[in-house]
Amino acid sequence: MASGLAALLDDIAGIAKIAASSLDDVSAAAGKAGAKAAGVVIDDTAVTPGYAVGFTPDRELPIVAKIAKGSIINKLVFLLPGALLLSVFAPWAIYPILLIGGSYLAFEATEKILEAFFVHGEHEVDGPQDLALSSEELEKQKVSGAIRTDLILSAEIMAIALFEVQEQSFWVQAAALLTVAVAITIVVYGVVALIVKMDDIGLHLAKSPRQGTKAFGEGLVRAMPPLLAGLSVVGTAAMLWVGGGIVIHALEHFADTIPALHFLHLLVGWTEAIKHAAEGVAGIGGALGWLAFAVASAVVGLVVGGIIVGVLHLIPRKQAH
Repeated sequence: MASGLAALLDDIAGIAKIAASSLDDVSAAAGKAGAKAAGVVIDDTAVTPGYAVGFTPDRELPIVAKIAKGSIINKLVFLLPGALLLSVFAPWAIYPILLIGGSYLAFEATEKILEAFFVHGEHEVDGPQDLALSSEELEKQKVSGAIRTDLILSAEIMAIALFEVQEQSFWVQAAALLTVAVAITIVVYGVVALIVKMDDIGLHLAKSPRQGTKAFGEGLVRAMPPLLAGLSVVGTAAMLWVGGGIVIHALEHFADTIPALHFLHLLVGWTEAIKHAAEGVAGIGGALGWLAFAVASAVVGLVVGGIIVGVLHLIPRKQAH
């Protein structure tokens, strides 16, 4: 009996070790995938508060909750199964999709930069069509638009995450993508909820009789506009370096696997050279190497995005004139 119990305990211990190892694999894969998707996450966090701003305070959190619900449905019902099917039946398509996704990120960031410098007054937050809608209809319209935007950003996040875990087993991929999807949704919309309520929290604290609390509340209210502007800048920069980095990795893959495209190594090799040179600096080599590669990737993203913007906008305008 004792030997049977000992054997059973050994089996349980073995199963526990395997489970622990699998959890380690999942957590490591999810962490790596989530870190790579950070640029898109920052942009998602920067974009979403705009959909809840302008409504009465009692509707802000319900709107964020509706968008978060739509986001989790986007990821779990549509994108996660699609990513796993892609991994099983068409793994060759991951790199073309990454190239398209990275180029799209670079295009979107470049377009934002050009609009900030050269376009003024063309895009109003509330146009006549918005003013003609009831608050309930406007809320539905804003939530719908936010969920559509989230679908694009979530697709980019899942594509980046899939790329990072493609060498893992199917079940590790599934668990890692699920972890990334849920964790990123919680983080993004938790932060968004705090941002959209920051001015209300500040107003509440500003009514306090305690001078320190009152000053802190007033500071929160004053910080709201620059915070939203700062998030937009950080999101745009993150999109550039993440998009450029994705393009670089995709082009390297094509250069390695397609002989006719071997010349692409010359186009992207300089980014690695800059990174390695920066890593040689004593004491801060690691951080400086990361920063150098991020800047080089952003330059690549700006070039790629500029080409796409030119094709999509400048040529049609010339034809129109």
